[in-house]
Amino acid sequence: MSILDRRAFLAAAGASAALPFEACAREAAENWSPRAALPWPVQEIYAAVHQGRIVTGGGLVARQGQPLHIEDRTAFYDAPSNAWTPGPSLPAPRHHPMFMATDRDLYAVGGYARSEAGEWTNTTTAWVLDGETWREVTSLSSPQAEAVGVGLGETLHLITGRTPGGAANGNWNDQADTDRHLVLVPGAPGWEIARPCPMARNSAAATVMDGAIWVAGGRTVSGGGTGRLDRYTPSEDRWDTLAPIPPSPTTGQQVGGGLAMAAAGGKLVAFGGEWFQRGGGGGVFTETWIYDPAADGWEAGPPMRTPRHGLAAAAVGDVVYAIAGGEVVSGGRAGSVVEAFGS
Repeated sequence: MSILDRRAFLAAAGASAALPFEACAREAAENWSPRAALPWPVQEIYAAVHQGRIVTGGGLVARQGQPLHIEDRTAFYDAPSNAWTPGPSLPAPRHHPMFMATDRDLYAVGGYARSEAGEWTNTTTAWVLDGETWREVTSLSSPQAEAVGVGLGETLHLITGRTPGGAANGNWNDQADTDRHLVLVPGAPGWEIARPCPMARNSAAATVMDGAIWVAGGRTVSGGGTGRLDRYTPSEDRWDTLAPIPPSPTTGQQVGGGLAMAAAGGKLVAFGGEWFQRGGGGGVFTETWIYDPAADGWEAGPPMRTPRHGLAAAAVGDVVYAIAGGEVVSGGRAGSVVEAFGS
């Protein structure tokens, strides 16, 4: 039984009341459960799976009355032992650095740095892990952060996000949404431009499934969150727009910005994110949404134990991991909680 086939689970549970232990085990597999925490609290991070381990790093922590703390640490998570080990520090601190893994290599691309202009200086740097150090590789042609990025075979894809809207590049308000889609092919002299995403937005989520790239959610600076789901088929250089993530039934708000997503069991699992109220305030989404490509539809999954935004997501086998992230709207409280959905 697929751990993500909730309907099948419910039917099986009803037919096996005489097997309480088995039923309880299956029920546990259908909910989020705690795992070893990331060694430090952080938000605005991404993750990749490289050589069977989850890797994440960088990010930020906002502390009242202090400058923004920007991380350079990385860590690797081994699922069988449920343990994190330190990885090589990034060459420079970054928040929103994009971790991507190809069949062979691990990359950290872009993100924001601190400069004399401000703490949201959008960068072009790209690094590859070479043994125990990060080595600089082909830079982006122009800055791009709060994007989504995946490795597909030996090729990297960096899609949407924010790029400087004018000459200024140092503060959050200097950045503008983009639909840009960049591709780095091994041996190429630079990043190439592929077909743009159908909608410019930032803070979306992406994963690879069935040889395609799936981009879900996100937000725009002027329009707020979107549940939009777009699928890119590299072999045809084509985008298709599919059923969007539904609005939150508890808040009425559209799930969108700051969410995370991974693929497991032939389905997409999207969760978390944040929403803002006009004039201040907002909240963090508790919902988990599961997308079935055969039905082109989303179904509610178990709510998160610890709702978060700006968190990282990755899947090892059929288990999806939700890693760290902000536990209140905006940057007020970064956490280190790690939870898993699946068995």
